[in-house]
Amino acid sequence: MSVDHWAMANRSTELSSFLRARREAVMPQAVGLVPGDGRRVRGLRREELALLAGLSTDYYRRLEQGREQRPSLQVLRALAGALRLDAHATAYLISIVHPLPLAMPAHATTVSAGVRLLLDSGLRVPAFVVDLGLNILGINAAGRAMYSGFGDTDNLARMVFLDPAARDFYADWQHVATQVVGNLRSGLTRFPNDDRVAEVVDEISPRSTVFAELWATHDVRPRTSEDKVFHHPRVGELHLHFEALEVADAPDQRLFVYCALENGPIPDAVALLESLTPVTASA
Repeated sequence: MSVDHWAMANRSTELSSFLRARREAVMPQAVGLVPGDGRRVRGLRREELALLAGLSTDYYRRLEQGREQRPSLQVLRALAGALRLDAHATAYLISIVHPLPLAMPAHATTVSAGVRLLLDSGLRVPAFVVDLGLNILGINAAGRAMYSGFGDTDNLARMVFLDPAARDFYADWQHVATQVVGNLRSGLTRFPNDDRVAEVVDEISPRSTVFAELWATHDVRPRTSEDKVFHHPRVGELHLHFEALEVADAPDQRLFVYCALENGPIPDAVALLESLTPVTASA
């Protein structure tokens, strides 16, 4: 069974994998424990995590082994606290056992006419729309100019992990790679059985060891807002501010927007990108 399908089809296995990965990521010193010289495990021992969460070791062991599949919200929140999870990872942990009902259908393969108009005519800055699998559903001319050094601009995860241009384009490629994987998993919080994430993970995992290793950490981190630095092959260093916005009538889509930093070293970065290509309709 591939690395993604156990996450979608077998929720008890996903719970086990998540707990094990996050337990191993917590250093004893971070929770006030003093590791002994003979310690042979990464992170916390099962009995240590159980104690921190106020659970019996046997009960926690059953959770991690997949023999206990319906822990209560109280238990999950206690585990989240013991694992030092942030709000996003806590929501994901809860969604594994108690998935949220969908208020409206998802899985749109195109952007709406209104969003396309916004991309084509309303935004002069680089902007594009992605779905849960980070497939790029629509991109404007400035966005194409920003990514002009890449072979394709159809999926952000493939671009970061499989296109050789990515290592030069991103000033901190490892940081971006970690973000992309955390963002992929965060989409499963609201849409736990969506196959678009599975398709991307299936495709990239065998071709990128880094991706497979990052996916196995079970990090959950949606992209929201950040200042970014890019090394563009034609216009040089770009300093841009990134914002991710939810599309109101398509909750499985995000609008990614990049604006020039007001006091950045290159304040006219957007104009530099505009100079590379005439404004054309988005794809």
